[in-house]
Amino acid sequence: MPFLNLPAGNAGNNKNKVYLNDSSILNPFFHLPMNLAAIDIGTNSIHMIIVKVTSKQTFEVLVQEKEMVKLGVGVFANKMLSEEAFQRGVETIKRYVQLADEYGVEDIITAATSATREAKNGREFLDRLIQEVGLSPQLISGKEESRLIFLAVRKAIDLGKENALVIDIGGGSTEAVVGNKEEVLFKSSMKLGVLRLLDRVGTQGLLSKSQRTNLLGHIRDSSQKIMAEARSVGFSKVIGTSGSIRALGEAVMYLNGKEIIQSVNAEAVRLKDLEKITDRLLDMDAGKRSEVPGISESRGDAIHLGGLLLVELLHLAGVEELTLSDASLREGLIIDYIEKNGQKLQDSVPGKNLRERSSLLLAKRFETDVEQKRQVARLALQLFDQLKDLHGMDATARDLLYQASLIFDVGTYVNFKDYHKHSKYLILNSGLRGFNNSEINVLGHLARYHRKSGPKKKHKSFGNLVKGDRQMVKGLAGILRIAVALDKTKNQWVENVYCLPQGEKLIIRLFGEGSMELELWEAQRFADVLEKYIQQPIQFEIG
Repeated sequence: MPFLNLPAGNAGNNKNKVYLNDSSILNPFFHLPMNLAAIDIGTNSIHMIIVKVTSKQTFEVLVQEKEMVKLGVGVFANKMLSEEAFQRGVETIKRYVQLADEYGVEDIITAATSATREAKNGREFLDRLIQEVGLSPQLISGKEESRLIFLAVRKAIDLGKENALVIDIGGGSTEAVVGNKEEVLFKSSMKLGVLRLLDRVGTQGLLSKSQRTNLLGHIRDSSQKIMAEARSVGFSKVIGTSGSIRALGEAVMYLNGKEIIQSVNAEAVRLKDLEKITDRLLDMDAGKRSEVPGISESRGDAIHLGGLLLVELLHLAGVEELTLSDASLREGLIIDYIEKNGQKLQDSVPGKNLRERSSLLLAKRFETDVEQKRQVARLALQLFDQLKDLHGMDATARDLLYQASLIFDVGTYVNFKDYHKHSKYLILNSGLRGFNNSEINVLGHLARYHRKSGPKKKHKSFGNLVKGDRQMVKGLAGILRIAVALDKTKNQWVENVYCLPQGEKLIIRLFGEGSMELELWEAQRFADVLEKYIQQPIQFEIG
C-alpha cells in the first residue's frame, strides 16, 4: 500500500488509512489508539507492516518493510532451510522487531508459510525466533493463508456484487480463493510456487523444449482439479496478488506504455500480454531478465517460472484478463487480529461501493464539507445525463465525474492559494482504492481543471495523458466547472437544471429557491470549457 507524501503545511500528519467493516464494542483490553505489526515469513520474502489502529473503523499504515530472504531456496528439493537463509531470516526478523519496538507496537502478529511448514528444520527456525527474538509465529496452512489474503483483497478492490477468484503465487505455494464482499465461498492451496518450480527444474537458466513441456504438464496436474472446483463455484473476474504477479503486471504495463502512479492496484492486464512477457523472460538468461522494465534483479532467478504458472492458471480459469492487487497476507493478518480481539470491521463512511467510500474517506480526511460536495455531484450528474447526446461519454466517465465532485477541493487543507493544484497532488498520492492508475489520473486532472485555466495540451501532465483520457478530462472538467459554479454561495439554492438545445445554442435553465443571480453569473463565466467541448455556446437562464 503506497505512502502519502504531502506538501509542506498542516497536512503532514495524515497517513494512509484503511477502513474496515462491521461495528461492535471492543473487548475491554483492546484500547485505542494502538500500534500493531504483522510479519509475513514467506518462502521468497519476509515482509513487515506497522499500523496504528486509530478508531473502531480504521488503521493507518506507518511503515512497510520487505527483504528478499529467499528462505525457500532449495527447501523443496532437500527439505531443509539452508544455513545461510536460516541465519538471514533470523537477522531480518530481529531487525524488524527492533523497528517495531521503536514504534511502540503492542503486539506483533507473525505468520510463517510453506517453506517453514515443509522444511525439516522449520521447527528449529521457529524455536530460534522464540528464543532470540521473543516471537512465536503461527505456522498457517495454505487454506488459512488464502482466507487471510482474501480479507485484504476485498478492502483493496471493489468487488461490487461479483464473485472473484483471487490467485496468490508465492515462493512455495499458490493460493486460490473464490469469494465476494460478504463471504469466502471456496479456498484452496496448490503446491506450486516460483521457488518450488525452480527446485524442480534445477536451473535458473534457459529451459529446453522438453523441460518446458514437462513443467507445464506438472503445473496442469497440480492445479487442474482445484481450478475446476473454483470454476464450479463461479466467478466473474480473476484478481492476482503477490510480488511475482505484480512484477509481471508491471512489466506488461511498461510494455504497453501505461503510467504507474504509485501502485498497480485495480489495473487490468490482458492474458495475451502476460504470455508475451513470459515468452520473452523464458528466452533470456537469469542475469538479463531484470533488463525487462518492471522485473527487479532479485526476481531474475524465477520470475519466468512465475509467468509460466500464472499464464497456465489463467487458461484453466477460462479468462482473458487479470486484475492486479497490492493487497497482501500482512494486511489480512492485521484485519483478522482486530476482528478476533473484539473489533468487527466496518465501513466507517457511507457509500454504495469501495470507490465511493474511498472518495468520501479522502474528503473526510482533508476536512471537506461532504454535504456541499454532494450538492455539486447532484448538479454535475444532472448535466451529464441531460447532455449525453452532446458529449457521448459512457457510464465509467459518469462515475468518475461523481467521484471528482466529492474530492475536487481537498487541496484547501494544504493552502487555499492554488488549492486546485494541491488537490491534484493529494488525489494522485493518497492511495485511493478501487481505481486504476488511469482513473486516478483523470480524477487528479479534474480537480486541477475545475477552476482557473481549462485543460490545455501544452500543460505537460495533461499532454502526457492518452488521447481518450484527455478527451474525457475536457468533457468532464467542463461539466464539473459549471456544477461547482452553480453552488457558488454554498446555499444550495439551485435545485435542478434543465438543458434545452435550441438551434446551434444550448440553454441551461436553473430552478430553485432564493436568489440565484450569483450562481448564474458564475456558471456563465466557467462555461467556456464545456462550450469548446460540445462546440456550442451556452446560455444560462433562471427558469
